[in-house]
Amino acid sequence: MLISVPKVALLSVPTNTRSMSSPALILKSLAYLGPPAYILHRLSQTSPRIRYYIRNILYICSVGFCSTLGFCSAIPLFLLGRRFDVNYIVARTFYATFGRLSGLQVVVEGEEHLQTRPCVLVGNHQSMLDLLYLGSIFPRGTRMMAKQSLKYVPLFGQFMQAAGAVFIDRGNNAAAVRSLQAAGEEVKRCHTSIWVFPEGTRTSRPYHDLRPFKKGAFHLAIQAGLPLVPVVAENYWNLYHKGHSDFGTFRVRVLPPVPTEGLTAADVGDLATRIHEQMLQVLREISDPNAPAPPATPASTFSVSQPEKDISVEASSTLKEATPVPFTGDTAVPRPRDVSEERPETPYSEVTSEGSVRRSENDTEEEEGMVLVGRPR
Repeated sequence: MLISVPKVALLSVPTNTRSMSSPALILKSLAYLGPPAYILHRLSQTSPRIRYYIRNILYICSVGFCSTLGFCSAIPLFLLGRRFDVNYIVARTFYATFGRLSGLQVVVEGEEHLQTRPCVLVGNHQSMLDLLYLGSIFPRGTRMMAKQSLKYVPLFGQFMQAAGAVFIDRGNNAAAVRSLQAAGEEVKRCHTSIWVFPEGTRTSRPYHDLRPFKKGAFHLAIQAGLPLVPVVAENYWNLYHKGHSDFGTFRVRVLPPVPTEGLTAADVGDLATRIHEQMLQVLREISDPNAPAPPATPASTFSVSQPEKDISVEASSTLKEATPVPFTGDTAVPRPRDVSEERPETPYSEVTSEGSVRRSENDTEEEEGMVLVGRPR
């Protein structure tokens, strides 16, 4: 026996199914993602240590997502002539996503100084969380200066290359010089800015301090005639350090631009020291006043303003004698090494008018090969 079904009923089933497919798909996705997100949220409220690991996972996921977004957006932005806006888009996206997921927010002071362009922006470097404050302030038309090894980090390195980052080989002085010279010329030609962490490495400490500054950013600014814009993020040790993470806000202060017109390579050390002292003062001003004091340092703490010796002579044992070894032509006295004959002026040392390298008696170099300015106090 055959049962006849009205045509209206036959047509209504697929129609309703098609109209409900999109909302059902969204609800189904939320149903899968909702419980894990809720569990992670509840776990993050139980312990700072658990919150630390959860936040690191969210950080890696956010960086991966934003790096992929930046790499994909680089091609259309390049075709539109806005290649150097990739960092701006990625930075703002990262702050919008990870800022909400982590429960951390940034309060910016002096944001009007970010309108200076072109310029060299220098900021203090505490931890990977610095990307959060970069995301809240990163200006349009700005590129990054980074160490060579970051070029090979999956996703992140490819995104940075697409965004026009300047990679510095810190183990090769000559290559670093060429990179800085090319970067300075391109910054002026393209009317862009460049961001540099002059400390060169992270400084995560419970007390408020800065590591010594490397001179590359200051050489670049003077050679290109660009102003320096210092940016200081408060010490957020109480919010985030290894094994500990908390909710809250931290302050970032953008300082007025420092002009470099009329300065020469001989002024690099004084300029770096002046910026170091200025940023250190602001760091201690905006950070937690109840933090422990920095440890005491010996009285012989390095300072560029201290009298300097000519140590271009290679001593066989130690440099205790203040008088340089003389060179008397064909005598048996070893000839001093003339640095100007071996390599061009580097961004990590000062060269006098006579062509010899001037460095302080206590000046040191890190394993990465860059002369430093200032020491933690």
